[in-house]
Amino acid sequence: MTAHVILHPSGHEFVVEGADTLLEAALHSGLAVNYGCSNGNCGLCKARVVSGEVTKVRHHDYRLSEAEKSQGYILLCSHTAQGELVLETLETGSAGDIPQQEIDARIKVIEPLGEGVRLLHLQTPRNNRLRYFSGQSATLIADGAAARLPIASCPCDERNLHFHVRRDEQDEFACAVFDRLASGDSVRLVGPFGDFVLRTEPPRPMLFIAGETGFAPVKGLIEHAMSLDRTDPLRLYWHSERPDGRYLDNLCRAWADAFTNFSYIPESGGTEALVARIAGEHADLAAFDMYLAGPPVFVDGVATALAEAGFPAAQLSVTKT
Repeated sequence: MTAHVILHPSGHEFVVEGADTLLEAALHSGLAVNYGCSNGNCGLCKARVVSGEVTKVRHHDYRLSEAEKSQGYILLCSHTAQGELVLETLETGSAGDIPQQEIDARIKVIEPLGEGVRLLHLQTPRNNRLRYFSGQSATLIADGAAARLPIASCPCDERNLHFHVRRDEQDEFACAVFDRLASGDSVRLVGPFGDFVLRTEPPRPMLFIAGETGFAPVKGLIEHAMSLDRTDPLRLYWHSERPDGRYLDNLCRAWADAFTNFSYIPESGGTEALVARIAGEHADLAAFDMYLAGPPVFVDGVATALAEAGFPAAQLSVTKT
């Protein structure tokens, strides 16, 4: 069974499928609705039913007042929709609205993504999930080492967090990931951090530029944009001077095959040549929002070349990895 839901006052819409709660369905659709424990204890996912019917599908310990019940308030984490539904609820407006959290997660798997890069897949407890925007980072602490890494996954699957860790003998945390940590080990998460997040207003086509493991936060942004069912163009330029530097090349090509509005361009030239190609392929660069991520030297070079090409600085989001 599927149900259609509209949120007030934003006007955002999403579909509830199968046994999903309203909270799960909203997150899967890429919407930043307010929530806390997601387990019926805190009440932060409180919403008011404006019209339509809901069904309680999970127990919750949080007690709504009689006045709240009479006004139609429910918890998104404990209810699902029956047919057409209109809800009034708060949504997180910016990265600064999300509080810093500390969570003890477990390693689900560590696996190679390519030569010198590992996927670190963490899973949070069911009752303590990390709230974040795609593109943000978290500090990871394990085995006596710590590192701040961009989150390479979308909050539409909020319990499963991906990180791309590059081998670096000078980085104690990277050494732990490559040589010592294993499935089931505990990792302390602190975050989220950063404002490298999707802009939603005004809606513009999006152009992503990634250098090496700068693909990690860009991947989260692209997956978030796809979950929102945006129809405007999404274009990714992934730069690496090494043949194995684009370690998820097959994923990008699969996206290009599956989504008519997504295109993927692997790049290996210098930063000036990269920006010249981008400018040559798009007559009006100012029509785009751009997202740039990668090593500091790469990011600085591309940002300088974009400025010289006349790209508006206010439409460029940058993060260094």
